[in-house]
Amino acid sequence: MSREIVRLDRLTVEAGGNRILDDLTMSVSEGDFLGIIGPNGAGKTTLLRVILGLQKPFSGSVRVFGVEPAAARKRVGYVPQRLFFDRDFPVTVLETVLMGRLPVRGLLARYNASDRKAALDALETTGLSELRHRRVGALSGGELQRMLIARALAGTPELLLLDEPTASVDPGMKTSIYDLLDTLRGSMTIVLVTHDTGAISSRVSRVACLNCRMNMHAEGEIGAGELSHTYTYPVDKIQHEPSKEIRRKHPEQ
Repeated sequence: MSREIVRLDRLTVEAGGNRILDDLTMSVSEGDFLGIIGPNGAGKTTLLRVILGLQKPFSGSVRVFGVEPAAARKRVGYVPQRLFFDRDFPVTVLETVLMGRLPVRGLLARYNASDRKAALDALETTGLSELRHRRVGALSGGELQRMLIARALAGTPELLLLDEPTASVDPGMKTSIYDLLDTLRGSMTIVLVTHDTGAISSRVSRVACLNCRMNMHAEGEIGAGELSHTYTYPVDKIQHEPSKEIRRKHPEQ
């Protein structure tokens, strides 16, 4: 039986009088690669903020590694949907990735040799070692997204949350990012959210459809009838069939 990493029980989140998430119950187990799909405004980013402890629920409960989310934040890596920054600001890729060590070290602590090694290892994992001294403003969209993943990995997380990691990259880079995530799933639990129904890879172990409420799906085809409960526009179906390698590692899913 896999260890439970995230547990949401009847979670409801409201903002400005609107219900963003409604009565969600969800469990994420160790080794999961959960893909969450849903239209814009479905509450996907809010869900990640709840797991990070940055958004308080209106009702219900959330536990991450068995504790309140804020208490588990050092064990969680987060890749935001986009990075807002001044492209003329003289910061390098390595300096940015080192910032991923701040949750571990603290804001006022100096970086040490172990921090630098963690950052360099993350750059190696994401294929950015040769770009470590390049200014962030000179990166392409795909390189920038890999750098954000490297920054999250520098904190050596056990749980990795990604918010639309392929939204602003070309198809070739999108495939390479999924290849990267495929290698990472052997060492951490991954939760990926996206609004693009075509972005769900055969490598995810489970799929969840979210639009305020959530429908969880195991392996197999998600038909149009099921999707009509989640989307307000026509979607025919989503074929979800994990690879043989994933079935071998996670036969119970």
